[in-house]
Amino acid sequence: MSHPQSPRFRPTRRHFLQMGLAIPAASLLPSVAGSAAPNGKWRTAHIGVGGMGGADLNSIASHGSVEVAALCDVDANRLKEAQSKHPNAKTFSDYREMLDKMASSIDGVVVSTPDHTHAPAAMMAMQNNKPVYCQKPLTHAVFEARKLREVAAAKGLVTQMGIQVHSSAPYRRAVVMIQEGVIGPVSHVYAWSNKNWGFDGAAPTNVQPSPETLDWNLWLGTAAKRDYVPSVYHPGNWRKLIDFGTGTLGDMGVHIFDTPYAALALTAPNWAMTTCRPPTHVGHPEQNVVRYEFPGTKFTTDKMIWTWYDGDFAPPKISDLNLPSQWDVGSLQLPGQGALFVGEKGLMLLPHVGEPILLPEKTFADVKRADVQNGNHYHEWVNACMGEGTTSAGFDYAGPLTESLLLGVVANRFPDKKLMWDAANLRVTNLDEANKLLKKDYRDGFAVEGL
Repeated sequence: MSHPQSPRFRPTRRHFLQMGLAIPAASLLPSVAGSAAPNGKWRTAHIGVGGMGGADLNSIASHGSVEVAALCDVDANRLKEAQSKHPNAKTFSDYREMLDKMASSIDGVVVSTPDHTHAPAAMMAMQNNKPVYCQKPLTHAVFEARKLREVAAAKGLVTQMGIQVHSSAPYRRAVVMIQEGVIGPVSHVYAWSNKNWGFDGAAPTNVQPSPETLDWNLWLGTAAKRDYVPSVYHPGNWRKLIDFGTGTLGDMGVHIFDTPYAALALTAPNWAMTTCRPPTHVGHPEQNVVRYEFPGTKFTTDKMIWTWYDGDFAPPKISDLNLPSQWDVGSLQLPGQGALFVGEKGLMLLPHVGEPILLPEKTFADVKRADVQNGNHYHEWVNACMGEGTTSAGFDYAGPLTESLLLGVVANRFPDKKLMWDAANLRVTNLDEANKLLKKDYRDGFAVEGL
């Protein structure tokens, strides 16, 4: 399906279902795009250009209408490498300075930093009325996700969260098949990742001076000041540490739970509970089982349970999943990462990343699969910014998804305690200690209006 050419095009829900996408109603509202440069190019500024930031930069820049106007990174070596590919781009180490000086010379901002800097960088860009593409998870704290969503909506900005597989054909196909009722109303989703983005040890002590090529103060950003430790923070394993990352659930869960969340049109959970080791206040647990209960939708039973496994708990054993006895799944081997939908008519196994598998196979042998195409998640954002269509993972969708996931991240600080969730008021109703973890205290000098 080609992109509509008119900026006045208002896509219908049918349009998105044909594309294999599940889109909240809010996404069907018009978005305000910025104005491109006089030469017709869409001028982008990139915050974080190494690692995933480098991949984001290459993918955004591959769009024929994009002109990379500004590059920002706290690591001079990574900045130099990125500039070698985009020699005409202005370079900065501080995104605050970049946004201040380049506000009139850029049209959109890409945020590809460690998790703890997502919200302040994205918020500052939106306060400058810039559309934002922000890597997953959208934010580091629940409150931040809510505020980014609210500001994006209030300003009518085009946004996209970097969950690239969201636009892949297998995931789109799974959404269509679930919403067409192929396996019937879904009562349970099991999801898992055998990755270990946790750390059960003590705080690192191998303190060393930071490299001259790294602005350590800017890397810390909003986080509390501490000494540099090589191979722990940058470059290293920041995803494992509670002050900077969101563990396996935030890192991989946002990918793997995205399709069930979209396909089932889920909203906010009723509660979340994690089984893991006691908190260390340093790292996220290396092994988690996280359970959520969601209110029912037209694609689920009255209530829907989601169970997540990571680290050595993943993948779960088929014998532990309490699948209906009438479904003989034989010697099914679960992949290292994926999701299993339990419907009233059968099962759908969705590997990460792979085609959906319907089980029992003989029951669904004659099912015709939805004909969908791979989408370019990055180009979708650029096209929407330039007035062509809309994004499929805007902050109106990414915000609630991230809030749900991060409630599970908060729950791992209170093992085996069910956190009852009041989404409207953004609070845990039965454990006030948990509410203290929903919002962050930003270090002096790095506070951002609205957060």
